Amino acid sequence: MLTSDPLILGVETATLGGSVCVARGDTVLATATGDPKLSHSNTLLSDLRACLSQAKVSLNDIELFAAASGPGSFTGLRIGLATIKGLAATMGSPCVGIPTLHAVGHAAGDSTATVALLPAGRGEVFVQLLAVSGAEVIELDEPAHLSPERAIERYASRETIKWAGSGAHANQALIRERAGPLGNRFNVSAAASYAVLMGWSLTPEQCNLASDVAIIANLRSQRGTPGTAEALTAVYVRPSDAELKWK
Repeated sequence: MLTSDPLILGVETATLGGSVCVARGDTVLATATGDPKLSHSNTLLSDLRACLSQAKVSLNDIELFAAASGPGSFTGLRIGLATIKGLAATMGSPCVGIPTLHAVGHAAGDSTATVALLPAGRGEVFVQLLAVSGAEVIELDEPAHLSPERAIERYASRETIKWAGSGAHANQALIRERAGPLGNRFNVSAAASYAVLMGWSLTPEQCNLASDVAIIANLRSQRGTPGTAEALTAVYVRPSDAELKWK
């Protein structure tokens, strides 16, 4: 049985660099951001140790383990999920997987319509429409793997959108270009808390999604029975490059 404010270890390895977080309920105690030039296999454990040390807690104190479950880098996801599954199983602690696009949407702040985008390789993106209220993230459609042009076109009929994530920043020019003919204002906001009243807005890019993973995991664990290490699986959305090659 979890306490009302469990000590949570959150990990996000779906993106380059990734991040680690230790939180007490919704309160972030410590974070560590990885080096995007290095593999998660080289940095994750040292980042975990640094984060635990900064928070002045030990691994034995962790009550809930949480990981970004994808989509994202296939190799990165496997490293992060295997690490969290192993730690949770060893400690006999509950474990929660949080979709990476949910973490992106949460990082962008409250919204009735947030389009979360992440690079998917080969010039394509992972995309999903979400509504966000506090730590609650609601799916308004299914995650998809599309070209940037098709992803933007998917939501072109909406007058008000928060565009979020590194995939949105990489395709900022395309989003701006598409907004013009539709008569939509396009803003680049300075803060995730910016309230979009009308038009399209690009929210700041976040480098520490592990904090969002931990906060969402806290809410979901409080609302229901936390998962187990055995039940934690990856959400890939698309086949791996190796699978595509042999189709």
